[in-house]
Amino acid sequence: MKTMLRMACLAAPVFFSVAQAATLVPGSLTIGSDLTYPPYNFLKQDKPAGFDAEFIDLIASPMKLKPVVKDTRFASLILGLKSNKFDVVASTLYVTPERAQQVDFLPYMKTGGSLLVTASSSFAPQKPEDLCGKRVASIKGGAWIARLNKVSVDYCQPKGLGAISVREFPTSPEATQALLSAAVDVQYEDAAVAKATVEKTGNRLKISSQQMIYPVVVGLAVNKDNPQLLSALKASFAQKVSDGSYRALLQKYNLQMPDADESAKALAGTL
Repeated sequence: MKTMLRMACLAAPVFFSVAQAATLVPGSLTIGSDLTYPPYNFLKQDKPAGFDAEFIDLIASPMKLKPVVKDTRFASLILGLKSNKFDVVASTLYVTPERAQQVDFLPYMKTGGSLLVTASSSFAPQKPEDLCGKRVASIKGGAWIARLNKVSVDYCQPKGLGAISVREFPTSPEATQALLSAAVDVQYEDAAVAKATVEKTGNRLKISSQQMIYPVVVGLAVNKDNPQLLSALKASFAQKVSDGSYRALLQKYNLQMPDADESAKALAGTL
């Protein structure tokens, strides 16, 4: 909690008036978000839902702004922001040096990988090195696959522990089904998706890993020509970290808050 408070306080002095914010529509905070990525961003009964929707509701309240979400495909979000179609992008947007050249970031969340096993399994892997000699289910094209293969080549095989056999499936639910049917030993999944998977399967699965694997930092994106809004968002964010409500939201989705060092490394491309 102290780390979270320190991070938020570094981001914005708590004395800043969160009501002072320049937005496209007075009284509203217009958000660009791709609502096709549960549990982060999706539609539920025709309304925005998921982590980012709840996060925006949380920090818009002290600013006395009403969130208005514009469902926009991911590839068009930064362009839409720079074209003044919305005030903020909140769409699980990874913080990268390339993006930071175009927009200003408020880093607010850290995600990464989790390892899923069956609830009755005695196998409890914590890190990629624990996967040597195991069959690992993954969604096809997952960004972590290359890194798992590298661990297999550089660590597992030289030690005679057996290769990591990554089995790719078109969707996450199909990877989960492979785990439930014992076709694989473990599933590698995004942390928040993993938590939702445990719930959807009626706790027939469990998350064995305790720490984020291959973490990435996610940030709100704001136009570089709107420092007033960025400052107001930082102040509101600091308030919600201080009162504990943001911590509760992170726990609900099995996510974490990046510290200042992790955010700096994400901006530098060295995380």
